[in-house]
Amino acid sequence: MTAGGFEALEEERKFLKTVERPSIIKAIEVAREHGDLSENAEYHAARERQSFTEGRLAELEDVISRAEVIDPTSITGKIIRFGATVRLADQDNDEKSTYQIVGTHESDIAEGKLSITSPLARALIGKTVGDTAEVNTPGGGKSYEIMKVQFK
Repeated sequence: MTAGGFEALEEERKFLKTVERPSIIKAIEVAREHGDLSENAEYHAARERQSFTEGRLAELEDVISRAEVIDPTSITGKIIRFGATVRLADQDNDEKSTYQIVGTHESDIAEGKLSITSPLARALIGKTVGDTAEVNTPGGGKSYEIMKVQFK
């Protein structure tokens, strides 16, 4: 994953441990003061939130412990690989788009971060400027011309 993706996961982990966990503990304490726990909706909601938070924390800690951080700025060349920022032109409508190929845990298509495991990223890997990438999508095949490759 990129350094930015690693940092985002670290921030989420820190938030869950320092803000969310204490908030949930407080909510459980308040709910317990209301009496009978078997019919206490606040208590059950807080416990459910606690369960979700602890599961997410375990997942984050696992991903963080196994993460291999790659700095795209240290990579050079014109061949598309992990960390590359790629400018594409849709060959059907000439619509241009830019994506950075990132790890699965940091992908966000709205921000132009494309998961390395996505069909488009897999079609782009190993190609260079001027090449065409053929991608099978649910709506049919798409062709993209690679306009620019950079590592930033």
